[in-house]
Amino acid sequence: MTTPASRSILTIGAGIAGVTTALEAADAGHDVVLIEREPSIGGRVLRNHNYFPKLCPPLCGMEINVGRIERNPRIRLMTETEVIAANRKAIRSGGGESITKCCQCGTCTAVCDLTTAEIASPRRQVQLARWGLMDELAADPAIWLCHQCNDCTSRCPKNARPGDVLQAVRAKVIERLAVPAVLGRLVAKANVTWPVLLSVPILFFVASLAITGHLAVPRAPFPHGDFAYELFVPHSLIYAVFFPTAGLVAAALWRSGWRFWTGLDGAGSRQGSFLASLWPVLVEIGTHRRFGDCGTAHNRKTGHLALVWGFIGAAVTSGLLIVEIYGMGEIMPLPLEHPFKLLGNLSAIFLVVDGIMLVRNRLAKESESGASTAFDSFFLSIVALVIFSGVFVEAGRFFLPTALNCALYVVHLGAVLCLFLTTPYSKSAHLLYRTLAMVHERMAFAPS
Repeated sequence: MTTPASRSILTIGAGIAGVTTALEAADAGHDVVLIEREPSIGGRVLRNHNYFPKLCPPLCGMEINVGRIERNPRIRLMTETEVIAANRKAIRSGGGESITKCCQCGTCTAVCDLTTAEIASPRRQVQLARWGLMDELAADPAIWLCHQCNDCTSRCPKNARPGDVLQAVRAKVIERLAVPAVLGRLVAKANVTWPVLLSVPILFFVASLAITGHLAVPRAPFPHGDFAYELFVPHSLIYAVFFPTAGLVAAALWRSGWRFWTGLDGAGSRQGSFLASLWPVLVEIGTHRRFGDCGTAHNRKTGHLALVWGFIGAAVTSGLLIVEIYGMGEIMPLPLEHPFKLLGNLSAIFLVVDGIMLVRNRLAKESESGASTAFDSFFLSIVALVIFSGVFVEAGRFFLPTALNCALYVVHLGAVLCLFLTTPYSKSAHLLYRTLAMVHERMAFAPS
């Protein structure tokens, strides 16, 4: 004679129906987890004065059931607890609507050129997303080693779009690891919060100019002949805003990155030096080598490279200008033939090319670019606004009215501030998490 294996049962809600179900299942030999989101069990029945047919207070019968639960070792009662199935709903609403179509055939993993024996994807990750297991997904480096080349999506026989599912999972993980959490939720809901996210930094600069007495548009003749934006927005105000902002953003990235890094402890034992593994990872990111392995979306490599190096060039130019102004006493604006000006303009060209390519790729077929979501569109829109407002600010000095130049400059500074502030919570955070995931991969699975 064989005895059937015991099956665990999850009972959601500890009202009279849930309590009865749990007790009868336990009596039948099953282990039961009974969860209730309220501090106590009983549900709506306890709100009644008497109940049929005995017409006695409901507390009488509930006390008996509470005693039976306490005496039954097969029942585990968890109050003030909720299920995590809402995570799957969030993934579906974040671009992973096709998640339920997956039949776990494994085609996606078979065609992925980036998957490895140690960190296989995306089949496993799609299944975890279907179950709503965000804790496991947040600690899985595979979702960041995916570059969404969409080879899996283009070949999926069920049109489950694994690339879009992992894209939605990454957005959810960014929100989950965000510090402070409120900013993560704010950016995650960019479809409704984008006016606030963009207008607040712009209005902040307007208010700062008004408070410091610099809101008036400068009039000719200008002190050094040509109009310079420093006459409208002093460098000291820019430093007073962006230096503390950079510190706060760095602190948020550090905290979120540390939470992610420690969460990877269960995904392989790391050995060796972090810094020794970081350098080859940065070289790989700087060359976008893995993008070269993509088939369906291989054309995205050029656009992403232009974005990375365009912003690096712009950052280097900004640092050099500070040295030029305060170390060498140079007066702005610099002549067009100045080496620093040439570097800045070259970076701007890279960024303009990138902006055009990103928009073009986003408008391409979804099988190639992936589904567009508010999370992606917000980031792309802010990047485009920073790029093109910066170009107009630079070129506008030569042919636009001073008042319009000043207005464009405030919009540009506000867009840059918005991009800075949302870095830990938007697609910009991909750079942090993907870098850490790649370092973890090298430390945990690289051949010794």
